[in-house]
Amino acid sequence: MKARFVQAILIACCVAVTSCKESAPVQTVAEYPVITVSTSDQEVSSKYSASIQGRQDIDIYPQVSGQIAQLCVKEGEVVRQGQTLFIIDQVPYKAALATAVANVDLAKANVATAQLTYDSKKELFDQNVVSAFDLQTAENNLMSAKAQLAQTEAQEVNARNNLSYTVVKSPSNGVVGTLPFRVGALVGPTITQPLTTVSDNSDMYVYFSMNETQLLDMTRKYGSINKAIDSLPAIDLQLSDGSIYTEKGRIETISGVIDPSTGSVSLRAVFPNKGRLLHSGGSGNVIIPDQRIDCIVIPQAATFEVQDKIFVYKLVDGKAQSAQIEVAKNNDGKTYIVESGLEPGDVIVADGVGLLREGTPIKAKTTQNQQ
Repeated sequence: MKARFVQAILIACCVAVTSCKESAPVQTVAEYPVITVSTSDQEVSSKYSASIQGRQDIDIYPQVSGQIAQLCVKEGEVVRQGQTLFIIDQVPYKAALATAVANVDLAKANVATAQLTYDSKKELFDQNVVSAFDLQTAENNLMSAKAQLAQTEAQEVNARNNLSYTVVKSPSNGVVGTLPFRVGALVGPTITQPLTTVSDNSDMYVYFSMNETQLLDMTRKYGSINKAIDSLPAIDLQLSDGSIYTEKGRIETISGVIDPSTGSVSLRAVFPNKGRLLHSGGSGNVIIPDQRIDCIVIPQAATFEVQDKIFVYKLVDGKAQSAQIEVAKNNDGKTYIVESGLEPGDVIVADGVGLLREGTPIKAKTTQNQQ
């Protein structure tokens, strides 16, 4: 009986011990991908909204009034400097020129007659035949005739100019814009709408803006605005359809005045336009590359933010340890260039940082060098 009692106690103890072992929690260490921090060369870019304009857009206005007699170009036609665009009715201006030429001939005849009269009076005056009054009168008539000749010659020049203005020519190489006036339309110097616009688009100006902070960063990096213009790399232009323009451009000017209403400064870049793909009035985005040498680059998925501050989790003695980092303002949306907070050789969690807490034990799934 006693033996059975002891056996029952032993069985109960074994069951109790087994039950305790089964109920004890088993702690597991989660696996996370990690990155070993290293340095590399990296190019990041900044994108700015931009507007496209021709090197010069010249509005063409008539200098004389009249009906359009001939339209010599078509919309969108490429023209050369001096090429005829319009011809305004020349009949009244040719008549005005003929009248002016006739007036000049008449004035020349009057001068010749006055000169003969003066010469004759002078000889007679030398012989005491006529009075000084007669001589002075003859001289005054000669001077008046010469003045009249000068006036008529000026009128002839004006008439010739007016006739030449009836042929409206292109002031530069470029492309013809819209043609709102057709043959027979009455035009003149007072019209509010130009006859057309000639855009010189062999090279295109691309205008964009950056804020004051970005301008300061650029100035500090290169030493001055002039040095920045000389040192900035070639830039790209993203067109409105998202494609990248095949030709590279360069920044030519940076305004020295900050717009107080927007806090921005205007920049101008120039792009070649041999294929006439760019059009005045278009839009796009300027992409400015920034080459960094021996910098630390990490994926943005390896970071998390707390109150606008960026952190990563380092792997220290098998546990997650948070570390604040400073990153470059420019990024490609996928990676960060780390300016402080990490050193080459540090191991950081590459993904899943939102599930971690300070001091969480983790196991490195893989270790890879950051490219």
